[in-house]
Amino acid sequence: MVQCPDRIIASIDTGVDDALALAYLLGSTDECELGGVIASYGNVDANTAYANTCAVLDLFGRADIPVFLGSEHPSWADAFIPDAGCAQFHGDDGLGNTRLAGSGALADGACVPGDDMSVDVPGDDMSVDVPDEVVSVGGYLAGDVHAHPALGACSRVNRSQSVDHPQSAMPTALASGGKRRCSVDAADGIEYLIEQVREFGRDVTVLATGPLTDVDAAITRAPDIASKLRLVMMGGTLTQPGNCWDAVAETNIIQDPEAANRVFHSGADITMVGLDVTHQCLLPQSAADRWRATGTKRGRFLADLADFSIKANLEADPALFSGGMPLHDPLAAAVALDSSLVDCFDLALRAETNTGDFNGVRGRTTGDPVGLVNHSMPHVHVALGVDSGRFLDEFVERMAEVCR
Repeated sequence: MVQCPDRIIASIDTGVDDALALAYLLGSTDECELGGVIASYGNVDANTAYANTCAVLDLFGRADIPVFLGSEHPSWADAFIPDAGCAQFHGDDGLGNTRLAGSGALADGACVPGDDMSVDVPGDDMSVDVPDEVVSVGGYLAGDVHAHPALGACSRVNRSQSVDHPQSAMPTALASGGKRRCSVDAADGIEYLIEQVREFGRDVTVLATGPLTDVDAAITRAPDIASKLRLVMMGGTLTQPGNCWDAVAETNIIQDPEAANRVFHSGADITMVGLDVTHQCLLPQSAADRWRATGTKRGRFLADLADFSIKANLEADPALFSGGMPLHDPLAAAVALDSSLVDCFDLALRAETNTGDFNGVRGRTTGDPVGLVNHSMPHVHVALGVDSGRFLDEFVERMAEVCR
């Protein structure tokens, strides 16, 4: 009996390591079928993530894979602006300043400085006041001391699609005789996620490498899918410091802690691949050099991504990242295909949604104390150990193959 490959649906905020994860999945056709990609906000705005996703899939000859537009802002805000921290680690275009998706990497119709619907952000001289808008700047409320917009970040309030109003899930961005045309009128990714889980149940894995807003929106819209949903997510940290200003929260969780907390308590089958394990999986410079030596456009692109990230991480923390860039999203993608790569600790998990006395720190992932007395609470598989050597060898080799 021939075993069918795993079916993967990805919810991503396509930055450097998301692109590497995509390439890895595309090089794993014997093991998985990438059924579709939902592009959402996070490392970049949703429109840029959409354009980046299309460009990466096109580069690797997979313009047949449908791309959908997901959440454009967190569940707690009306709008989103990328922050300087993400630009530091992913570049202004999200792809290490490679401009693979064009100048600025914005999709057709995406917002540009000077558009007439913008928000007032400290230090952003291209903005005007829009009253009654709650704006997230990289997970922080606009006006917060930690809210630092990326240089030149679009400050338009984008409300072109609400996750509460489903559209047709038929993709409108499929290729026609070659490269696809990216359009921000892409079909609703939330509805697509719902349809996939209803059709395939746990025979499809939802891989989330950005905020959990898409997954939360799908469960909120269709609560019946929660018990059928298998989710592998990159985000959070349990035993290690975070990578946000407070050194407690992790980036994907701080973007939308409310969504993460609801997903953790939803009853879905969840594996959390967080900083506890991704910081043990460092891609060395020799890997980038090997990809570049293939002499192909794909190899140069992957090497450029790695070079950018290796340099950015080394500058940020020489002690932690002297061995290379952490493979956050690629490890989550690999775990979605092979759960034996990690050792997990199961516990009732929560994401803190407030900061203050008896509340904790917003964005922190920690055990839910109610789970100590209510053993029926949903548990999350939290990865705490990883076979980093096996993963790195397989990853570097498979990426070298996909470069050709």
